[in-house]
Amino acid sequence: MENNKERNDAELSLKLFVVLTRALNAIKKGAEENIKHLGLNITEFAVLELIYHKGEQPIQKIGQKVLISSSSITYVVDKLEKKNLLERKPCPKDRRVTFAALTVAGKELMDDLFPKHTLAIQEIMGGLDTEEKQQIVEQLKKLGHHAQTT
Repeated sequence: MENNKERNDAELSLKLFVVLTRALNAIKKGAEENIKHLGLNITEFAVLELIYHKGEQPIQKIGQKVLISSSSITYVVDKLEKKNLLERKPCPKDRRVTFAALTVAGKELMDDLFPKHTLAIQEIMGGLDTEEKQQIVEQLKKLGHHAQTT
């Protein structure tokens, strides 16, 4: 009996992996399409959104926070700087560190775009009610914490 229970749990774990992966891919696709309609690529938006919400950031640390390689960050920051959305600022305490900060144009753009993005994400997640969203957030946190420790 226990062997059958383990087999069912293994099959359910595989099914959960597939369902989560498909759901994440569909959500990401919807979010990326929305961001493209806003005139940015996903990486540019992620960098702008990070700085918009967290304030100026050391360029060297941005990649870790938005999950892209450090070599790509320089390219993205260069592009955003050319678009006059970001500026580089030297760190007064450590000459090795350079911060990326929003320009006035970058802040104005994000003031305009972020509420639109929030509505798009709300629409994408509209298949669930508020209580279901809260339950899934809690369950996925639990799953993520467990996955990190295995």
